[in-house]
Amino acid sequence: MGRRGWGGAVAEWTFLTNHAHVLLCIAQDSETRLRDIADAVGITERATQRIVAELEEAGYLQRIRDGRRNRYSLNRDLPLRHPLERDHMVGEILSVLGAPHTGARGQDT
Repeated sequence: MGRRGWGGAVAEWTFLTNHAHVLLCIAQDSETRLRDIADAVGITERATQRIVAELEEAGYLQRIRDGRRNRYSLNRDLPLRHPLERDHMVGEILSVLGAPHTGARGQDT
């Protein structure tokens, strides 16, 4: 039996981390709001902000200010971080999970 999570529902484990879920949400919609990502992933907006900042610092995404909103550009050509997965690029995971691929040289726009 899993732990109790949001709304008293049983929290089950998943194969992907929250970082992967956030990256997948951004890959599916480069103009998505942090609030919408948080709702989709099932985490707080503050946790989403932290994850986006970490992904940006590591070079997996670039935040582009567009008026009052942010737009994101992904770098699909960076390797996954865990030693067991380092031979694979983040874009491979995104492609397998059905995230659209646009732009050149691994950059999503």
